[in-house]
Amino acid sequence: MINENVNICLNEHGDFLYRFALARLRNHYQAEDAVQETMLAAIKSNGFKGDSSERTWLISILKHKIIDLQRIQIREEPISNLIDIDASDITMDDFFDQNGHWLENPQTLNIPDTALQQKQFLKILSDCIDKLPAKLSTIFMMRDVHETENEIICKELDITATNAWVMLYRARLGLKKCLEINWIVG
Repeated sequence: MINENVNICLNEHGDFLYRFALARLRNHYQAEDAVQETMLAAIKSNGFKGDSSERTWLISILKHKIIDLQRIQIREEPISNLIDIDASDITMDDFFDQNGHWLENPQTLNIPDTALQQKQFLKILSDCIDKLPAKLSTIFMMRDVHETENEIICKELDITATNAWVMLYRARLGLKKCLEINWIVG
């Protein structure tokens, strides 16, 4: 009976859970593992009590699994990845306010002729995010992509606010440098 319920649950919610995890972890293997861990936790729990929808219950379990994975990644970051990025003459203060928000929102390319260029840029941006150390990539995704509040990021990643801002600054510098190297501005 349990296996049948798990198969039904996985068929009904598996794709959604996977996409949810992938958007936050940016790694196919980790997303699959997080979904599997979620299903195992759901099986091991006392069961779904019906206080919310089944999907909401599974998402809350998945969120905790993702946070656990991100904490492990940050704690296991090799010291070589923590060495300062060359920040000579580069400042991000021109782009962000004191709260870490963009001063001017990035513009989308709405011209049909530039659709391919926009797609290529997003691919390069994604590659640049993937090249960042896991810790910096995680905090950048949480803050600038998912717009998670700094207080929540600090709590979820078990870091101080100062550490969060330094990590975010380094992530932005790394992305800027990567984009300058890999994207031809014409």
